[in-house]
Amino acid sequence: MSVATPIFKYGVMKMSQHLDADSAAFAAMDRQSVLHPFVRLDEYARGMSPDPLVVDRADGLWVYDAKGRKILDAFSALYCVNVGYGRQRIVDAMAEQGARLPYYHVFAGATHSPAAQLAEKLIELTGGRMSKVFFGSSGSDANETQIKLAWYVNNVAGRPQKKKIISRERGYHGGTIMTSSLTGLPAYHQGFDLIKDVVRRTVAPDMFWSGFDDPAAFVRHCVADLEAIIAREGADTIAAFIAEPMIGAGGMVPPPPGYWQAIQQVLRRHDILLILDEVVTAFGRLGEWFGGDLWGIEPDLVTLAKGLTSGYAPLSAVLIGPRVWEALEAGGPKLGAFGHGYTYTAHPTCAAAGLANIAIIEEEDLLANARDVAPYLQAGLVDRLAGHPLVGEIRAQGLALAVEFTAEGSPRRHLAKDLKFAGRVFARAVENGLFARTMPHGDIIGLAPAISLTRGEADLIVERLGKAIDEAAATLSPSERRAA
Repeated sequence: MSVATPIFKYGVMKMSQHLDADSAAFAAMDRQSVLHPFVRLDEYARGMSPDPLVVDRADGLWVYDAKGRKILDAFSALYCVNVGYGRQRIVDAMAEQGARLPYYHVFAGATHSPAAQLAEKLIELTGGRMSKVFFGSSGSDANETQIKLAWYVNNVAGRPQKKKIISRERGYHGGTIMTSSLTGLPAYHQGFDLIKDVVRRTVAPDMFWSGFDDPAAFVRHCVADLEAIIAREGADTIAAFIAEPMIGAGGMVPPPPGYWQAIQQVLRRHDILLILDEVVTAFGRLGEWFGGDLWGIEPDLVTLAKGLTSGYAPLSAVLIGPRVWEALEAGGPKLGAFGHGYTYTAHPTCAAAGLANIAIIEEEDLLANARDVAPYLQAGLVDRLAGHPLVGEIRAQGLALAVEFTAEGSPRRHLAKDLKFAGRVFARAVENGLFARTMPHGDIIGLAPAISLTRGEADLIVERLGKAIDEAAATLSPSERRAA
C-alpha cells in the first residue's frame, strides 16, 4: 500500500493542515519506532491491531485527529488537561520563559524565579499547612520521592526498621519500580519483578462488590483490615500509608462517609505518615484546589502532578508538611547535604506553565465552574442511564465519574471478561465523537472532563455516552447479557 511521504523541516516533521493523506505514514512510522504503554506489543508492532489514533490538534475540550474527526475529550487526555486545550496564556508563558532561561538546575542552592514563585503559590493554596515543595517531572517520580522521604525521616530518627509502606488495592501511584509496587492494579505487575518485601496492601474502600450494605459497617471492615496489617507487621516497621483521596484509575470510587476520619485515627495512633496522592484529584477536579479538603484529610505529604500544569508541561510536586520538614532539617547535622534530586527538578519552563495554569483557574473561577457543572453532568447521566439493564452503578465526585457495568438481572454479577464490554462502549463512543476511558479494574468507563466544561458540553457527553452504551449492548446476545 502506498502512502504519502511525510514532510520534514529542520529535522522535524512539519505537520500539514490536512493530515489525512499522511496519517497512514504516521501510523506506519509509529509502529516501527515507538514502544507504547498498555498495548499488546507484538500485535501493535506487526500491524495486527487497529491503526493508532493520530491526534493532530485540540482546542477547549475538543480533539481533532489526522482524519479531521472532531472528538469531545471527556477524559482530559489522562485526566490532566484541567483547563482545556489551546490556552495561549500557558503557551506564551512557556515561550517567554524559554527565551529568557529555558533551563537551569536548582542543585546546591541555585534557583530561579519560576521555582520560587510556584513553590510559594502552592504553599499559599494549602493555607500555609505545608512547609516546603520539592519538584519533579511526573507523578511517578514524585511518589518515588515520597518513599525516599519516609525512609530518610525514619533513618534520621534512629528507626531504620520503620520502612514498610501500606497502599490500597486498586490504588494507582505510578509506573516506576517502587511506585508500580505500590500500585494495587495487577496490570502494572505482570511480567515485572517488583519490590514486594516492603509493600503491604489493604482493602479498597469500594462497597459495590464488598457484600456490605451499611457504609458504617463497611468502614469498620476497612479499619479492621488496616489494623490487622499493622498488628501483624508491627507499627515499628511501617513508615507510611499512601492513598488517593478517592480511587482514581481503579474505578473512580469516592470513599464512604467516615472512612478518612477513621483511617487517620489509626495512622496517628501508630505514628505512620500519611502520603496523600493528589495527582488526579487536585487543581479543581473535585471542585477544590485539593481533593483531600472534601474529607478533612490532614496529610504529612502530598503528591501533585497532572493538573499542576494541565499537562502542558511535565511537572510534579511533593508538598512537605511541618512534621516531615522538621525531620528533614534534623538530617543536616547527621547526614550532610540532602542527597536527592533530578536533573529537571523545578524546571523553569515547566514552572512557568504551572504559574500560568493556576492563574487561569483563579481568574476564571474554574473551581466554582466545576462545582456548578459537575452535579449537572451527574444528574444527566443518572437520568439517561439509571434504568439501563447493564448499568450497575453510576459514581461521581466532582468531575471524576464512572459507569460500572454488570450482567442483566439479579443477583449482581459480573459480565464475562472475554466480552470486554467496556472496551466495546469505548469503541462506540469514539465513533460517536467522544473520548472516555476504560478503567483497568472491571467493566468500567471513566469520565474526567476539563473543569472548564460547559453545560452544553455536559449534555453532549451524556448523549454520546448513552448512545455508545446502547450500541454496545446491542452487540451482546441475550445469554451474554445475563451470564457471568
